[in-house]
Amino acid sequence: MDFATDSAVTIDGPQQVVRLLREDGWRVIAAVERDGALVTREIASADALPRGRVDELGPGHCRLVDGPPGRWFDHVIGPGGWKEWLFPPREKLWSAQREGQAVTFDDAPQPWPKTAFFGVRPCDLAAIARQDRVFSTGPGDPAYAHRRAAVLIVAVNCARAAPTCFCASMGTGPRAEQGFDLALSELDGRFVVETGSTAGAALAARLDAIPATEDDLAAAAAMSRRTAETQTRHMPAGIAGTLRSAPEHPAWDDVAARCLACANCTLACPTCFCSDVEDVTDLTGDHAERWRHWDSCFSPEFSLVGGGAVRASTRARYRQWMTHKLSSWHDQFGESGCVGCGRCIAWCPVGIDITQEARALSTEETPA
Repeated sequence: MDFATDSAVTIDGPQQVVRLLREDGWRVIAAVERDGALVTREIASADALPRGRVDELGPGHCRLVDGPPGRWFDHVIGPGGWKEWLFPPREKLWSAQREGQAVTFDDAPQPWPKTAFFGVRPCDLAAIARQDRVFSTGPGDPAYAHRRAAVLIVAVNCARAAPTCFCASMGTGPRAEQGFDLALSELDGRFVVETGSTAGAALAARLDAIPATEDDLAAAAAMSRRTAETQTRHMPAGIAGTLRSAPEHPAWDDVAARCLACANCTLACPTCFCSDVEDVTDLTGDHAERWRHWDSCFSPEFSLVGGGAVRASTRARYRQWMTHKLSSWHDQFGESGCVGCGRCIAWCPVGIDITQEARALSTEETPA
């Protein structure tokens, strides 16, 4: 997708974008408020969006509160994101049926209508791109590819950063530069709409809109700069190399003493892709199914082999997660596995902060 500003327009609100998508037969998925949290669900109109709501995020803390009533997107992100749609938490891979001596297999394709992700933040755009690379590596994942090919993305540039955000230091936000079909920037009383694909341009051309001025585009860019400047957390430079040289650093003992190994961070992370498979049969043995479900490197069973778990301690499992996410991911996929969304900070029950742990590893002396 190519980022373009020459076709940018301004509109009064997001309602007509949602309406046009629905009229064109798109299933529209967006963040909505459920039980005090933001979750991604199908919406029928923009009325379902949590307008005027703001998320207060901190280590081990999340709360939705009232914000400026006229603002549509001053909330940031919820615990679940777009990963659960493209890479479902539980998915049937195939089933088999035996009738007499004959066995038939069904590859269990899951129905997937053309789907619009509405309100994707720049960090989550980067996360989707990382999962695209993961699931296209080697033989690839045809089910993921099938879903991904039928997705249109309407991004929202962030006008507000949560205290847990550090996307600016990861180069993934708070402004979307690629990976979207349309990108919205919410200014005072209007939206700048920029296009990133042919499909996005065709949709923008049908909006009841006026061409964006240079002042509009400058205001949108300035909004992103201000948002970046408000971020108080950052990932230390050179952390990938630091982690390679620090397998016995004492900071691992400190974080292990606090970590519950609950796997919340990996479940909330928009790029984690670990999974396991299980086979189930009925009592007759004539019907069998294989299911894939999310797994986590924090689970002792994840590294279980004949002689026991490879990583038996919480220390070893936390070190594996953080080192893979921030260091060895570069070796596998050419980029970091972290996009700076801050979910692992907010949804850690004991408030472990990955940026704080990275600083501890970067500043303390590593034992010989």
